[in-house]
Amino acid sequence: MNRVRPTSAVLIAALIGSGLVAGRLLPPLIVRLDGTVPRLTWAAPLTLAFAAAVVGAFAWSTWKSLHKEHERMTADHGIKMLSLAKSCAVVGALVAGVYGGFALAFIDALDSPLGTERVTRAGAAAIASLLLLIAALLLERACRVPGDDDEGTDGKAAKGRPDPTPA
Repeated sequence: MNRVRPTSAVLIAALIGSGLVAGRLLPPLIVRLDGTVPRLTWAAPLTLAFAAAVVGAFAWSTWKSLHKEHERMTADHGIKMLSLAKSCAVVGALVAGVYGGFALAFIDALDSPLGTERVTRAGAAAIASLLLLIAALLLERACRVPGDDDEGTDGKAAKGRPDPTPA
């Protein structure tokens, strides 16, 4: 059976970076196509913060039941929690980059009320997305079954072979 690898820092950095570029280039592209750059509402930051809180609650609950109370988790539940963690990590990283880039696009317009509104709300959405990313990574970490990490062994005991070194 193949193991699921933790979300890599390279993937997260690539998603945030590509999101930053896309978010920074989006407003000038909209203006170039004779459009109007949309105003941001508080709905996006609040929704992302709520999602981060829910995923964080799942992470705490999963960690507490697996690692503190040493309860068992069904395979279905573990797969659901891990897929939620992985998808939220990807979405959180990408959306954080897009909103961060959108805020950077209007950083020079802070002296206008509309520029301040865009930077503030996009910055809040970027921070909420980073919180979602952190909560997702914590949930992914909480899904690790105790004894799953082969700490202190060279992998032989994990494959069913006894460790040849004496105790």
